[in-house]
Amino acid sequence: SLEYLALDRETTGTDPRTEEIVSAGWVVLRGPSIDLSTATRRLVRTSQPMPERSAVIHAITDDEAGAGEPPCAVLEDLLRELQGRILIAHYAATERGFVDAACRQCFGAGLLVPTVDTLVLAHRSCMRQGREPIRGDLRLAALRERYNLPAYASHDALVDAIAAAELFLAQMEELAGAGPVPLKEVLAAEFRPGTRVGAPAQS
Repeated sequence: SLEYLALDRETTGTDPRTEEIVSAGWVVLRGPSIDLSTATRRLVRTSQPMPERSAVIHAITDDEAGAGEPPCAVLEDLLRELQGRILIAHYAATERGFVDAACRQCFGAGLLVPTVDTLVLAHRSCMRQGREPIRGDLRLAALRERYNLPAYASHDALVDAIAAAELFLAQMEELAGAGPVPLKEVLAAEFRPGTRVGAPAQS
């Protein structure tokens, strides 16, 4: 019965204290439906050259990043879309870490938003089944395969946001077998703004 916003971002590196967002993608979910008319992909102007290791992953060049929009303008639009909605992300600590750092730089305050982490939901599902996930089990592509969702190319912010949104709906369908699922049952642990976030083994 709630509205959500699935988010993904590509960056110049893994540490939000020193690296920057280079693209952001998001899409709104209204109840059990993904509203593709809200699908958004934004390139963000960076203040530093694109590291080769990052460009190889997300295929965003220096020229493209240089032609991107000002970070604060993109962030204002994202926060406007998040109003009254719950954030969805896969390994949400990275999304919240980078958006929190950008909020502090642009507005002098951190990000506070209720969040659902599809990776955390997948881990909880494994625990309910009495098994510990092995390396790779909780990757977005592996989880989508488990739920018979189509394979998508990764490392495009909008595509990954849609992929996380679809995975969330599949996870909710599984959980709803016993009846409606209260929001408190799927929220991720509270985020501590300003916390360093690294790259997880299962992202």
